Amino acid sequence: MKNIKIRAWLIWSAVVAQVVFVALAILFDALKAGPSLGLDFVISQFVGRVTIILVFPAVGLIIFSQRPQHPIGWLFCVLNLGWSVNDFAGSYTLYALSVGKTSLPAVDFIAWLHTWPGNISTALLILSVLLFPDGTLLSRRWRYVVWLVMGSALVGALSQAFAPGPLEDPSLGAQINNPYGLGGPVGALLAQVAGVGMLPLLIFFIAAAISMLLRLRRATGQERQQLKWFTSGFALETVLVLLTIPVMTVYPSQDAMPLWAQVIGQLTILGTAVVPVAAGIAILKYRLYDIDIVINRTLVYGTLTVFLALVYFGGVALIQALFTALTGQGHNDLAIVASTLAIAALFLPLRQRINAFIDRRFYRRKYNAARALAQFSETVRDEVDLNRLTNRLLEVVEETMQPAQASLWLRKP
Repeated sequence: MKNIKIRAWLIWSAVVAQVVFVALAILFDALKAGPSLGLDFVISQFVGRVTIILVFPAVGLIIFSQRPQHPIGWLFCVLNLGWSVNDFAGSYTLYALSVGKTSLPAVDFIAWLHTWPGNISTALLILSVLLFPDGTLLSRRWRYVVWLVMGSALVGALSQAFAPGPLEDPSLGAQINNPYGLGGPVGALLAQVAGVGMLPLLIFFIAAAISMLLRLRRATGQERQQLKWFTSGFALETVLVLLTIPVMTVYPSQDAMPLWAQVIGQLTILGTAVVPVAAGIAILKYRLYDIDIVINRTLVYGTLTVFLALVYFGGVALIQALFTALTGQGHNDLAIVASTLAIAALFLPLRQRINAFIDRRFYRRKYNAARALAQFSETVRDEVDLNRLTNRLLEVVEETMQPAQASLWLRKP
């Protein structure tokens, strides 16, 4: 009981510290923005900082309150502490540089805090993936991966903390030299190690993802459902990140982004919250919702939305081009009306075709069962021989439900 109270005190302290750091980061960014502060700033702060940093400890507190012995709960609570320190230190330093470095205290020290704590948070995230869902590793051999992850995070943090020269961070613009940089051969070695960055941790993150896929392949029953929830959250966030990469390449500046690119960026940030929420559902919900239905609906309506968007914008552009070529006028509402009618006409048949394709490609067993039932319905309508009908019924039950044994009892007339 005493250990649980000490752990609870430490966890609550870590969560409160993250809330304070995020609040201070928002405050210093607001002070730096000054009169230009607007609704877009408020939305970006909420979506960015609150979602990315505070959702993990919020879910962790819920898990810890229900299952205090579960390691995922306290891992989620402390996971973002390093990133919250990074976030606060960056905002504080940028504000200090904007108003004059000497106007705020300890600027060099706080700028130094912006460089290295994120390594620890990344290592804890990898550890939570390795331990999900029951708090144990896939096998004893994976403990070596845990030691390598923690060792790499420690080496990366120390090298970035004590490498000499300007603080290597794009947001600071290399305006501050590391106040604790070491000289001589040790400093040169640390600079070389710091130049590698977080590449080793990225490799270990891929290894953790492989561990989860192997665990999913071997799991059965409730554990399999738990892993499906967690991996689905990661898959959604991965897709959003892959969509964001080309957008950020084309529009490196936030101010130059069109509205649709900003929406994709905000959705990617919001998608970060899906991972801890899915993990919380997987751990706390005893009888899990059928995640296969959620995945199926996401695939169907996500693909349908993309197709309809292509039809709409392509139709508008094509009809506008034709109308301009024929009449010489640049704008006509006919294109919008025609594209809207085309979407209304295509919605149901397109949804049915996409649904059938996804069932056939990703849910083969369900697709085969539906086909078997449809064929049996035709057999029932045409078949008059009772013995053949009985045999066919047993074949359908065997094919669709795959029971250990099946028999049919008929009442005598």
